[in-house]
Amino acid sequence: MFRYALHKKGVDFASLTAIDVGDAQAMDEAFRAGRGDYIHQQGPAPQQLENDERGFIVASVGEAIGPVAFSSLMASRRWLGNIMVRAFMRAYRKARTYVVETPPEEIAAAQAHFFPRIEVEVLARAIASYQGLGCWTANPLITRDAYDAALDVFLHAGAITRRHAYEDVVAPPPGEG
Repeated sequence: MFRYALHKKGVDFASLTAIDVGDAQAMDEAFRAGRGDYIHQQGPAPQQLENDERGFIVASVGEAIGPVAFSSLMASRRWLGNIMVRAFMRAYRKARTYVVETPPEEIAAAQAHFFPRIEVEVLARAIASYQGLGCWTANPLITRDAYDAALDVFLHAGAITRRHAYEDVVAPPPGEG
């Protein structure tokens, strides 16, 4: 997604000197130690760097790309006919509505234990950022536009070689019942 965001903004990834130091924690440690001029991270890591006065958020991949079917559910079409799917989808819709409608401070307080190295106020800023981007919606439907954006990303990365038909890949979310 980072490479595609650069592409959309007219930056050639090959013109950059990328440093691969491993996982997210190793990346954060390397940047804090002075390796590299910039880092690409998911929230709340960049917000924590900024809070620690170790860097500044200067760009957003999400803003550059726009809505994309990134965090999606996958299931077999057979399972979608299962009676349990309705109960699961009710809970899933409630959770999605919660992250859209609840103040970021309240979500951060409830989820802070999952982020032991992140200050609660920093986590709240990251959540507010995601809410502001429209990353999360109450409706679990993958829209055609968000699906097409995902295909653009995957094609650019070479992860797929052709566009797959929306109807072949996306099933409407099971309804309430």
